[in-house]
Order: sequence, then structure tokens, then C-alpha cells
Amino acid sequence: MKLIIALLFVSFFASAQVAKEKKGFVEVEAEDFVSQTKDDVRKWYVVKKGAVPEIADENLLEGASGDAYIEILPDTRKTHDDKLTAGVNFSNEAGQMAIVSYKVKFKTTGKYYVWVRTHSTGSEDNGVHVGLDGEWPESGNRMQWCEGKKQWTWDSKQRTEEVHCGVEKLIYLDIKEKGEHTISFSMREDGFSMDKWAMSLEYESPEER
Repeated sequence: MKLIIALLFVSFFASAQVAKEKKGFVEVEAEDFVSQTKDDVRKWYVVKKGAVPEIADENLLEGASGDAYIEILPDTRKTHDDKLTAGVNFSNEAGQMAIVSYKVKFKTTGKYYVWVRTHSTGSEDNGVHVGLDGEWPESGNRMQWCEGKKQWTWDSKQRTEEVHCGVEKLIYLDIKEKGEHTISFSMREDGFSMDKWAMSLEYESPEER
């Protein structure tokens, strides 16, 4: 009997960690990641009521969904005046530093735009990368925010050489097969905060759904 109960508990816990796409849309709380890797230099920390890491710059819980969010810490580059050190507080190459991963079950294949709800307080905490099943396609590199500073803001734009504040409809992942997939986010800039993320077949902000 104890074994059966234990197996049921493990099964329930595992299934609870798998988000499900419905009608071309999926939305996930950032703190519900299933694993974290490459976190020896920078790490995603969960910030929630009663458990704010001492190294956190600010408490951004006001307005955060589920009263929690995650942030890449420590944050040593907040503005352009702070020293940029590649491989420490910055990584322009996706999949190299501070990776958090999530499981999502898709019933519908297609081109999914990726959206993230972030809270940017400085000029150098507004970029991240997104990948699929251990791969980091160009269409998931350099997510960028410029608008909506100092508040939780949804957006989906890619930084380019011509447009540093990002271009719409360039951040997406191609889901070619139905079933369970791994969606991952890796550090571009330390200090990046993430409250929720979403994927949608339509280029429409989750806030407007």
C-alpha cells in the first residue's frame, strides 16, 4: 500500500510539472521549472514572499503572478557604466550560462511565438535567450525589452544589429512534432527577472487574451 501511494505521489508530481498547450497557447509560471543547469557562475533564484535571496537587488514581488518570480543573480552589470565581462555577467551566445528548463506537452504543431513577462529596472537587465529540446535556434536568441521599464511587462522581440530594442515576430520556436518538449531559457544579461512565459501560434500578447 505504501509503495502504491508513493508511486501515485511521484506520478502526480511529475505530471504537475508538465504544462499543456491548449488551442495553440501555453502559459507557465517561471518558478515552475523542472531543472537548472550551467549555474556555477550565475544562477536563477526563486524570489517569493518570505524567501527573498539576500543577494537580490530589489523586491519585485508587487504585481508578480503567483507572488513569485525568478531572477539571475548576482547582478553586477546594471547599467552601461558597469563593466561587461563575457562569461560572467553577459553571454551573447545562447545555451552557455544559467539555464532553466520546462516541460510542455503539445497537441498542436506549428510556429510558436515566445513571450516573457519581465521587470526591467536598469539598462542592462533586459535580455534573455530561449531554446527547444537542447537546441538554441537563431529565432530564440536575444529576446529584448526597452519599453515598460520598472513594471512587469509582456513582450516578444528580438534584438538585431539594426534595431537594438527588438523587432516583433522574430522570436519563435518551431514545434514540428506533437508530444512533450523541453523549453529552456538561458542568460544573456545577469539581473534578468522572469515572472511568466508563454507560447502562442498567434502573435498576440498574453495580457490581451
